[in-house]
Amino acid sequence: MTALTILLVLLLLLVVFGLLFRLQIFTSIFSGTFTRDIGMSNSVNAILMLVFLVFGGAWFAYSFVENFSKMNPPIASVHGHEMERMFWITMAVIGVAFAITQALLFWYSYRYQYKEGRRAYFFSHNNKIEVIWTVIPAIVMAALIFAGWKAWTRITGPAPKDSVVVELMGKQFNWLVRYPGRDMKLGVVNYRMIDAVNEFGFDLSDKAGLDDFTTNEIHVPKGVPVLIKIRSRDVLHAVYMPHFRVQMYAVPGMPTRFWFTPTMTTDEMRAKLGNPNFNYELACNQICGGSHFAMKANLVVDEPDDYQNWYAAQQSFSQKNPEVLAALKLKSKTLVSEATAPAAEAKETAPAPLAASY
Repeated sequence: MTALTILLVLLLLLVVFGLLFRLQIFTSIFSGTFTRDIGMSNSVNAILMLVFLVFGGAWFAYSFVENFSKMNPPIASVHGHEMERMFWITMAVIGVAFAITQALLFWYSYRYQYKEGRRAYFFSHNNKIEVIWTVIPAIVMAALIFAGWKAWTRITGPAPKDSVVVELMGKQFNWLVRYPGRDMKLGVVNYRMIDAVNEFGFDLSDKAGLDDFTTNEIHVPKGVPVLIKIRSRDVLHAVYMPHFRVQMYAVPGMPTRFWFTPTMTTDEMRAKLGNPNFNYELACNQICGGSHFAMKANLVVDEPDDYQNWYAAQQSFSQKNPEVLAALKLKSKTLVSEATAPAAEAKETAPAPLAASY
C-alpha cells in the first residue's frame, strides 16, 4: 500500500508540473515572450524525461521482482519447462531491445533539446545501418518463431497411444467434461440433441457413446499423457491451465486439441506450496460474457492407482439418465415405422433428418 501511495503521489506531482508548464506557455504567448520561454520549458521537460526514465525503470524493476512468483506459478507438466524456457528467452531478447531503444529515446530527448541557434542535422541514408537493423532482427525473430513452431506442432499434434482422453466443452458460463468409457472411444455428439439434461449433446444411437460419462471436475493421472479435446457450444472460450502451461482456444464449430503430461499430483503441489487448500484450475481467459468470471473448473492430478479407482467408480451418462436413452429408442421405433409406411405417406410425414454430428 505504501508503494502504491508513493506512485500515486509521483503521478500527481507530474500532473501538477505539467499543468504549471502549460499555464506558463499560455502566459508567455499572451505576454509576447513565447520564443524565450519555450526554450526553458524544453530544458525542464528534457530533464523530466531523464527523471521519468530513472524512476519509471526503478518502479518497473521493483514491481517485476515483487510479483514474479505470481506471474510464474510452479510448473507441473513435462512440456511446461520448454515453454518457460522459450518464454524467457523471448522476453530477454525483447527486453534488451526495449531497454536499449527506450534509454536512447529518453536520452536523445535530453541531449538534443531545443536551443537557440542550433540547427538540426540532416542524416539522409546509410545502407550499412539499414542492413544491420533489418537482418539481425529478422534472424533472431525467425529463430524464436521456428523454436515455438516446433514445440507447438508437437503438443497439438498426435498424442501418444496410451494417452488419457478428456473432452472439454465450453459454454456460457461453465465447462462440461466428458470421458470415454471402457471402450476408450468417445461417442458422437450432436448439437440438436442438446437440452437441459443432455447438455453435451450425447447421440446415444452411437454405441461408442453409451459408456461415456461426464463429471463436474477433471481427473488425470500423474506421469501419463493427457489428450484434451476441446469444443465450444456458443462463443469463443479458452482452456487455460497455468500450472501446466496449457492454453488453447475453444472455437465454435472448430474442435481443437492439446496434450500434456502432468508431473506433480495435487497433493504434491499442496505440499510444495504449503497450501492445503490449493487446487489446479481450469479457467477461461477470453472474455465471453457477463459471467465470464464463473468459467472455472477444478483439475485433480491423481497417482495412477488413485485415478484408476476414481475412473472405475464413474457411471456412464446413459446409466445416470435412462430417460434420454429410452426417448431415443422410442424415436428410433417411430422412424422405423414411418420408414415402412407407403412411400407417399412417408414422404409427407417424415420428419427432418437429425443434424450431422460435428
